[in-house]
Amino acid sequence: MNNVSVPCRRKLDGISCIHKLPCIRQSSCKGLICSLFRFLLFLFNPFIIELIYFLMVSLLGYLALRVTKPRTITSFRPKDFDLYFTSVSSATVSSMSTVEMEVFSNTQLIIMTILMLAGGEVFTSLLRLQIAKSKIAKFHDNKVDVELNSSNKASFDRIELGLVTLSQLESDQKPNIHNGLKTFDKDIKYKSIRCLAYVVLGYLLVVHIGGSSLVSLYIILVPSARQVLKNKGIEIQTFAVFTTVSTFTNCGFVPTNENMIIFKNNSGLLLLLIPQLLLGNTLYPVILRFVIWGLEKITKRVEFSYILKNHNELGYSHMLSGLHSLLLLATVLGFIAVQLILFCAMEWKSEAMDGLSGYPKFVASLFQTVNSRHAGESVVDLSIISPAILVLFVLMMYLPPYTTFDPAIGGCQEGDASGKEEIRNPRKTLLESLIFSQLTYLTIFVILVCITERQKMMEDPLNFNVLNFVIEVTSAYGNVGFTTGYSCKRRLNSEGDCKDTWYGLVGRFSTEGKFILILVMFFGRLKKFSMKQGKAWKLS
Repeated sequence: MNNVSVPCRRKLDGISCIHKLPCIRQSSCKGLICSLFRFLLFLFNPFIIELIYFLMVSLLGYLALRVTKPRTITSFRPKDFDLYFTSVSSATVSSMSTVEMEVFSNTQLIIMTILMLAGGEVFTSLLRLQIAKSKIAKFHDNKVDVELNSSNKASFDRIELGLVTLSQLESDQKPNIHNGLKTFDKDIKYKSIRCLAYVVLGYLLVVHIGGSSLVSLYIILVPSARQVLKNKGIEIQTFAVFTTVSTFTNCGFVPTNENMIIFKNNSGLLLLLIPQLLLGNTLYPVILRFVIWGLEKITKRVEFSYILKNHNELGYSHMLSGLHSLLLLATVLGFIAVQLILFCAMEWKSEAMDGLSGYPKFVASLFQTVNSRHAGESVVDLSIISPAILVLFVLMMYLPPYTTFDPAIGGCQEGDASGKEEIRNPRKTLLESLIFSQLTYLTIFVILVCITERQKMMEDPLNFNVLNFVIEVTSAYGNVGFTTGYSCKRRLNSEGDCKDTWYGLVGRFSTEGKFILILVMFFGRLKKFSMKQGKAWKLS
């Protein structure tokens, strides 16, 4: 009976396979595309992938700005290079400006909003999570069950035929148990990364929808703020969404020429934006860990527990340990407190605070100091504040967002707990040894700007001086956007026409100087890949 049934079964299987050929071909094409995508991900290192990403986003942004018409098309149209500079500044969330913001139309402001969102660290980290998820072998529960059932059936068949004994089968299955644990570990890691991606996506949506709604509501309810936008012809919803995205991504662009200076008396608006500044940058890891901890307590899901206990295994740089998160929180608040005390001590009665009473002064001072790391929105004219505060801001712009004070000097870092020595490629080690430190690169960029703008430094030394160049370069490196601007009153030679504008000092640079700042913005946006370089150079 069995001899008859086997050929029949083979014929039936052959007939069914003929009907499944189109499905097999379709699945093969999908599998080929997925395999090619994964091969490209493995072929390029993360630095190359992100560099290509930002170059492509900047190019697409430039083309979109180029084909759309500005608001001032009849009187002024930005140059193509300035449009590309603006696109790079938006994509790298730097807010370095060579054109006044009110030149751009409502459509162009929407394009810049998309660029800022696509270039924001939280959004790009979400993309990195998707890439990490694609690199992990996806062991779904149903596939694991099928593999276990098929292996068990094969084992029973072998016992029934007398090919193996039960003791031999148990000894053969010991490696399978180890492989099963590996499979489970990969499966829970994949599910944890997927859950983390959903949390980050929800975080983005809640902050942007909630933030823009609160800003819109404030503008509608406060006549002075609403009148500003009405006089400038800026739509309330466009302003709310643009400012929320710019604030959360720590870009620093505002649709008004004066940035936030025109809103310095609107303390409520400034207080609404301060939490968004912190949620999207320096305190993002702290809030993210708190959210996941809360979700773990509420849902009791094993994925959230895995994320909290195995944050290093996930490869998500924004997921820190509990201790590291507390130290980061203390460091951020400490930096803000130090800046606020010094800023109030030096600028409380200065020209920069004219027209403000006690409470608005304090809120404006707090807003300005929080923006130095690394947003760049301003409520005061930086060109008239004291040099000591400018140097302090330069230091704050230079520091990475997750700079942390760790009192446990000499302790082991989180990633070094394994104690395993890393085997390094000699060629790669030699190449890394030739790479300079971040401070060295900034010095080189300042020197290059001094070379390209040397003629203007001789003709207009009060506007074009080394301190202002250091501020511009460090601001571009930190993706901040602070600038002292250009003032016609500071010219030594008053001959010729001069008109004060609301864009940065880089707007007065030569094309070569602007190109150097573009390189600095890209370098600053990707600085995480070279933060630990330059250690081969010993100053002794």
